[in-house]
Amino acid sequence: MPRSTSALTIAGSDSGGGAGIQADLKTFAAHGVHGLSAITALTAQHTRGVTAVHVPPVAFLRAQIDACLEDFDIGAVKLGMLASVEVIHAVADALQAWRPPHVVLDPVMVATSGARLLEADALDALRTRLLPMATVLTPNTPEAELLLGRPIADGAAADEAVVALRALGASAVLLKGGHLDEGDTVTDRYADATTTARWQQPRMDVDGHGTGCTLASAIAANLCLGMTAEAACGAAIGYVHVALAHGHAPGRSAVRVLDHFGARRT
Repeated sequence: MPRSTSALTIAGSDSGGGAGIQADLKTFAAHGVHGLSAITALTAQHTRGVTAVHVPPVAFLRAQIDACLEDFDIGAVKLGMLASVEVIHAVADALQAWRPPHVVLDPVMVATSGARLLEADALDALRTRLLPMATVLTPNTPEAELLLGRPIADGAAADEAVVALRALGASAVLLKGGHLDEGDTVTDRYADATTTARWQQPRMDVDGHGTGCTLASAIAANLCLGMTAEAACGAAIGYVHVALAHGHAPGRSAVRVLDHFGARRT
């Protein structure tokens, strides 16, 4: 019996279930793709914030990655929270050794509060070691500003940023538009070696949790299903929009968690 294609998430755990590997695995399952995980960090968090973070030894992280890649037919790897320069190098070493067909890099570098999550040496390692391996890079505007070292103030600057981000080495870039003020519409910008594209959705006045994780995981799942990078991004954007629109607030705050499975039934 032939093995089915799996997707691997290398990311942090969200004990609140809305983001991180929990969101990733739900997204893989919703797309009919078997999900695997290698945990880079354990977080104690809920809908009101993060209360503690524990980073396991990098040797154990490498053991998780190797265990998955030596047994499963992995079609795509999704990278999320990478807590330190040591973690980034461990992940890069593993990917160089195993050479998975696709890597979707969600460069988690800025918290919702605006706080920077990566120190300068870790940012440099991410830029030099992981970006050249990425099939698709999925930064939001603050993350793109850190990667490029310059502000992105409007749509014209965002158009230029997509091209500049590709020059850092990723095969394709999807620059998310949720943090950029362009009125009532959110514009996501895409570029690869031969194609540029835009997708627009009406802006929702909600506080969503796990949208970036879910988007990158949906792209990875779509790549496992044989889509091109452009098609994978377009389908993932539509999926996240519906999942957020039908989400709910399970905690004591107004933060909305996505409806990962309902979005696929709609």
